[in-house]
Amino acid sequence: MNSLTSFAPRTGEVLGELTATSPAELDRACWAAAGVFEQWRLSSAEQRATLLRALATAVEQDREALVALADSETALGLPRLNGELDRTAFQLRHFADIAERGDPFAFIDAPATAGAPPKGHPAMQRWSIPLGPVAMFSASNFPFAFSVLGGDTASALAAGCSVVVKAHPGHLLLSQRMLSLVQSVLEAQQLPPALIGMVQGHGQAIGMQLVNHPAMAAVAFTGSTRGGMALGAAAAARPRPIPFFGELGSINPVLALPQKLAVEGAALAQQLAGSIGLGCGQFCTSPGVLVLVDDPLLAPDAVAVNDLFVQQLRQALQEQSPHAMLTQGMRTAFEAGVDHWVQTGAQLLLRESAPIAQPPRPVLAQVEAQHFIDAPPLREEVFGPACLVLRATDTEMAQRVLQAVGGSLTVTLWGFDEASHQAHSLVRVAMHTAGRVLFGGVPTGVAVNKAQQHGGPWPSSTRPDSTSVGDAALLRFLRPVSVQQAPEWVRAGAGQLV
Repeated sequence: MNSLTSFAPRTGEVLGELTATSPAELDRACWAAAGVFEQWRLSSAEQRATLLRALATAVEQDREALVALADSETALGLPRLNGELDRTAFQLRHFADIAERGDPFAFIDAPATAGAPPKGHPAMQRWSIPLGPVAMFSASNFPFAFSVLGGDTASALAAGCSVVVKAHPGHLLLSQRMLSLVQSVLEAQQLPPALIGMVQGHGQAIGMQLVNHPAMAAVAFTGSTRGGMALGAAAAARPRPIPFFGELGSINPVLALPQKLAVEGAALAQQLAGSIGLGCGQFCTSPGVLVLVDDPLLAPDAVAVNDLFVQQLRQALQEQSPHAMLTQGMRTAFEAGVDHWVQTGAQLLLRESAPIAQPPRPVLAQVEAQHFIDAPPLREEVFGPACLVLRATDTEMAQRVLQAVGGSLTVTLWGFDEASHQAHSLVRVAMHTAGRVLFGGVPTGVAVNKAQQHGGPWPSSTRPDSTSVGDAALLRFLRPVSVQQAPEWVRAGAGQLV
């Protein structure tokens, strides 16, 4: 299939036609990225920072056209897209600062120690070196921040790696404009165009070819669990396996204690509904599960408080008017996911019909916590504006719910302001379940800073020891190497060698 079509989610009209990357063109792009890697890995911190800042400025200068194009292809709205463009520029400059400081590249020195082993040892240094060309898969739901110049590309460039971007079919025209912008900046800085290459196509074949290409040294992926599993398996099955950094599905449980809801329930219902519906529920951190604890030991009227909160949440969701989903396929999958809940025993509390060609209506369903624990299909992500309410009899059952989830990008805990045995236990389980544990607010919104962890146990990501957002994202694309009893010229020239 050589032809690619860009559609407008709001109307279904065709916005443009493009040609898919052929296998031969992909092969050339990958080898070209490998050819420029040596030059870029030896670049100075100042050169990397200069490029990243110039890319940020170029994005900002083309804001009006980029945002308008992104809105036509994604229907995400101008306010959201302007904010996302701001975040993209911030990320680029943030990784420029990190590269300039050089913290991730600072070597660890262990001078020679006299004596017999294990106390005595020769002189050693531990360096960090770039992995090589990175295959970067753009995400559907973040056309700027997780796309051509998103955090994966920024952190890989800062680490000294070249990049081959797999454009997402949901925003093809935007990706093409971003690539043109990138190439202009590279030309102005007299850098090779293959430093940031791009391929495009539908289906699994092009992704598999990219992951299996012998020039690729690592893969960064944000997308569905099914797609990530297939690509991750391919990366591991190569004759020379490569690391696969996949951010996959997540249901992001919110656990609310009744004593908190008794005081702040009305406001929290509005806040949670806003998070569920944000971006038509197309956020990787969208709260897909709400756990309520009907334990009179926590609050004498716990059941009544929780019932009221469910009513308030239902009302807040009913008042929303979500925009169109990113693609018709996602819209169809959303309805199928809700149907799957019902077939697995969930009770619908809110589901208003909407033609499949129109934006979906928010969905709220409820099921007993024990049934959720016993029925794995209920733990599958429903990508869209939907939330499943779980009623737990006590905090011990709430712990079992989190354990059943297995892995999530986030867990949010409301009502844990005071220490208790139950609080200690739940927090420990939450930290084993998620990469980020919130004690206030909602999980949507991922800050870019040195303390951020955007990743978690399977199935939320393939590498719970890494993050795709924050300063440590750069570490994914570096590999540690120890040098032992190195001559002075090697130690002194570390920057020219790595």
